Amino acid sequence: MIGTNISLRAPEPTDVDVLYRWENDQRVWHLGNTLAPYSRFELEQFVLNADHDIFTSRQLRFMIDWHTAPEKPITVGSIDLYEFEPQHRRAGIGILIDENYRRKGFASEALQLLSDYCFNTLNLHQVYCNIDNNNQDSIRLFTRNGYKACGLRKQWNIRNRIWADEMMLQLINPGDLQEKK
Repeated sequence: MIGTNISLRAPEPTDVDVLYRWENDQRVWHLGNTLAPYSRFELEQFVLNADHDIFTSRQLRFMIDWHTAPEKPITVGSIDLYEFEPQHRRAGIGILIDENYRRKGFASEALQLLSDYCFNTLNLHQVYCNIDNNNQDSIRLFTRNGYKACGLRKQWNIRNRIWADEMMLQLINPGDLQEKK
């Protein structure tokens, strides 16, 4: 999937080093409910054995490449589909942009590309995300891209012995919107 500044692609073995760095950054473990580091071997196996059939694995990861970088493309993040539910035509979305490349529009463009893929290729009815209520940057990112708040889970996650609420936001496929009867 190719956008104006970025492209989304399947993970390659050459991505293991950057995935190792991101997955083992304890500052973001709470976002994915991670409690332990990943080994390089585990990540190599993930990339080498990834089932790219979302109907089988119920998840799919894309690497985000900045293809208009001055040199060769630079991998600036990843975006995931998870909890894919074909019967109800929905999936969750999670995104991580490397801290060196934030606030450059890459996350927004990746969300737009992935939404188009979800709605026009996978024929999903909706995509959603769950965001810590204190993560205002992510809430702004998703709401600016059309996501609407649809729920609040009180004291849902704990971090550093402090409970935090979690927002759920969703984006309904514009082609599926129906008038209420």
